[in-house]
Parts: sequence; C-alpha cells; structure tokens
Amino acid sequence: MPLTGIRVIELGNFIAAPTAGRLLADFGAEVIKIERPRTGDELRNWRLFAGDTSMLYRTINRNKKSIELDLRTDEGQATVLELVSCSDVLIENFRPGTLDKWGLTPQALTAANPELVVARVSAFGQTGPLAHRPGFAAVAEAFGGMRELVGESDRPPSRVGVSIGDSIAGLYAAFGVVMSLLDHTMRRSNGLRPWTPMERHIDVALHEAVFSMMESLVPDYSAHGVLRERTGGRMQGIAPSNAYVCGSGDSVVIAGNGDSIFDRYMEAIGRPDLRDDPGLATNAGRWARRDELDQAIESWTSKYPRDEVLSILEAAGVPAGPIHTAKDIVDDEQFAARDMVQTLPVNVAGETRHVAFPGIVPVLDQRSVPVSHPGPDLGEHTHEIVSELLARPCNCRACLEAIDELGDAAEQDADAGDTAVR
Repeated sequence: MPLTGIRVIELGNFIAAPTAGRLLADFGAEVIKIERPRTGDELRNWRLFAGDTSMLYRTINRNKKSIELDLRTDEGQATVLELVSCSDVLIENFRPGTLDKWGLTPQALTAANPELVVARVSAFGQTGPLAHRPGFAAVAEAFGGMRELVGESDRPPSRVGVSIGDSIAGLYAAFGVVMSLLDHTMRRSNGLRPWTPMERHIDVALHEAVFSMMESLVPDYSAHGVLRERTGGRMQGIAPSNAYVCGSGDSVVIAGNGDSIFDRYMEAIGRPDLRDDPGLATNAGRWARRDELDQAIESWTSKYPRDEVLSILEAAGVPAGPIHTAKDIVDDEQFAARDMVQTLPVNVAGETRHVAFPGIVPVLDQRSVPVSHPGPDLGEHTHEIVSELLARPCNCRACLEAIDELGDAAEQDADAGDTAVR
C-alpha cells in the first residue's frame, strides 16, 4: 500500500480530522485514534439505531486502531508524546489552544519528534480574529458561501444531507499530510533538514475548505457585481440541467447543457423545433428560457418509466442518471463491478451482522482497495499499542491481572527466601 510504514496519531472527534485519518488509513498508514475513556468519540452516538457504536462511526473510522487515553492527565499527555516520538504524523481538530493547555505545545511536539508532520483542523483556522471560536460544518458551510446557494429561491437556505464541510476539510488535511511527507523526503534528498512542528504545520479551516469549493462565486461578484442565488435543482447560468419526474413517479437528473449535447437531447425528446431555435444555440440563451425548456423536458419524461427515459437518453449520448437511494446503490452493478460497496461483519448489540460499507476512493488497479475492518470498538487496541509498541504495561484488564500475578509470585518467592527473584 502506498502509505505502508507511516504511523499517524489522530486526536480528533466527529468528522473532519477523522476523515483525514480515514483517508490515510485506507491506503496503508497505521492510524492510532486516541479517544477519551468511557465515552470515546461522540460520533459513536450519532445516528445510533442499535448497540453502542453507530455505523457513522464505523464508516468514518475504518481501518484504524482505537486507544483510550485521558489527555487531561499527566499520564495521558506523556503517553501521547511517547507515541509521537515513534510516529510520523499527528492530526487534531480541537479548538485552537486546547492542545497547548494539555501540554502538547509545538515546542513539546518538536522535542518529542523534530520531524513530526502536524495537521490542525478547526472552524476558523489557527490565526485571525475568529480563530478562538468553536464551529461545526453547518456554521462553516454558511460562512464559506455554500448554504446561500442550496435550496429553492423562494425558501430559506437549505443544507446538503451530509456534513460536507467536514469532509472537504478532511480531504484537504489528508492532502496536506501527504504533501508534507513528500516535502520532508525532498528536503532530506537535497541535504536540508525537514520542517519541525514549531516551524510549519498544516492549518485547515472548515470555512476556508468550503469557500475553496465555491468556484467563481467571489470572482463573479468582484468582476461583475453578480450575487449568486439559490436555483433549486438547477445550476445558475447553466441550462438545461435539472431533475425531472418520470411516468413511474421517480426522477432522473439530466445534464444536457453542452451545445452539441443539447442538439441530440432535443432530437431524442421529439423537439427539433427547440433544437433548431437560434435563440437556444448557446448556453446564455438557454438559461434565459430555462423554464420553457424544463417544461418541455418534463412533459416528455412524464410519459415514460424511468428506465426507458434513461435508455433513450443513453442511446442519444445525453448525460443522465437515476437519483439513487441507499438500496439502489447496494443493488447497482456499477458499484459492484468496482467493489465500491463492501460487506463487513460488525457486532451490533451483541449480534454479528454483515453490513455494507462504502469502498475506498480512488480506485487502484481497477477495483477498490479492500477495507480491512470497520471503525474499532472503544479502546480495542489499547493493550496492543501500549504494551507492544511502547513496551510497558497499560491499564487494561490483561496487564493489571499480569501485574497482580507477578506481585503474588514475588511475594511467594520472598516468603521462600529467594532474594534474587525478590
């Protein structure tokens, strides 16, 4: 795997930093997720339908190891620094200053590992007047300009149905980590010392990650004074591209906005008059008459079941597709052909169930890389990490029982007068 041999310490809750850790784990990095004792990452309880760990947690934290540590204690902080000393990367998404309060300052991290790559994810970044503010993806999506564009124009702004701001920030954090690891390698090869955590860290702000996805939102305003508006299922300035109801009651998305595609599109739906209309030859003209075009298209789609609509458009070379539910995705042959839905055994409330999970993107060698395991149980790898990697007893039951047994044996040897053993 491309990242085999890279060890990552993840200090993160919820979705942003854990998404970065997931991406690195997907491609071979050993990701050690540090969770608070007893409760762990709060994501374990989000959308929890049964048992004590949600499928959301199992998905975002796949391929990782979980260790319980209390970062508010001297012992927990010392253990983190010990792990940092034998790792390559640290990812965190606490409010700026939180790690400093726990003694995990840039100076302490540098002393523990001068070549450590550090990625920090926060609502508003590590600097600036709003750096101290807390914030989730919902706030970032509004602040970064996305929320204003989602929904119908005559209704309040809506939201994408997933925490897209967190996921985008996680992608940027993972990209920053790989970029920094490559930079370290290049610096060594050129006889230069790699950056330390005091000199450079990756700083990802949720609102900036969202803003970076807004295409020409600001340039359009700056150059032309244009403020983008909500357009529902359409994309402003692009037509015809929308969702249309079929005769079977379900819908399809059709993107027929390219000039040559539009000609084939109108031919396929039996509207050569629209195809030959000079006022519709360019995208600007089509956008101006978007309501007329959408009415013509839906009057056609409403006559046929969804599969027939898609078959006709595919034959005409017009981009179109169904609006999938989770059931549709699980049953779809395209997802199956690339192993993009993978089934894994999961303990759910004491019962082993075979659960379908998303595959790994991007695909390598034509098929998705196999998912090793879903997100771990809380503290599942504490013994392995502390006793094997750090080579010292931990507070798990096995280690405590072993210490008790050694103590009992030592007392027995002492009673027998075996001073060497004592």
